[in-house]
Amino acid sequence: MVSLDDRIRTLLAARKVEEATTLALRELGPEILGFLSGVLGDDDGDEVFSAFSEQLWHSLERFEGRCQLRTWTYVLARHEISRFRRGARRHVDGRVPISELKEVLEAVRKTRSTLAADRRRTLVRLRDELPIDDRTLLILRVDRNLGFDDIALAFADNPETFTQDDRKRESARLRKRFQLVKQRLIARARVAYAEP
Repeated sequence: MVSLDDRIRTLLAARKVEEATTLALRELGPEILGFLSGVLGDDDGDEVFSAFSEQLWHSLERFEGRCQLRTWTYVLARHEISRFRRGARRHVDGRVPISELKEVLEAVRKTRSTLAADRRRTLVRLRDELPIDDRTLLILRVDRNLGFDDIALAFADNPETFTQDDRKRESARLRKRFQLVKQRLIARARVAYAEP
């Protein structure tokens, strides 16, 4: 299978910069948009992603392939974050009009939201495969944001007779159990996400 970098180099050698940019954005755009949104939040991430896309368009002609394209896109993304944070002008003369990138940007956003939905479904499926007590613990802690003292009471057979010492012991036990369940779930999610 031909690598993305090789496909991009072939397009650039044929002076097909627009096609190379489109391919790069389709393949790497969701990942970069996720990175930018994670650093800056969704609204600012979208704005910086637009600037990043324009910068990618201009820089691909100069891209020499001394690093992988994926690495180069992160370099560009970090530079655009810096420009954004400094308040530099975002619409530099000579940039490609955003209207020319609109179709690609929409495809990237759609791919990103599809990937996010797929990951959420995978996490829910993995969580649902857990034993009921582990699932209950995760839901109470993560989804309902309950403290471990409150969760200890929820797990108690008879909360009215639960002493403060019982509560502390159960809280510590559940905290440790939560860490183990979370670690197992993360490991299983990594495997699930890596599957084709």
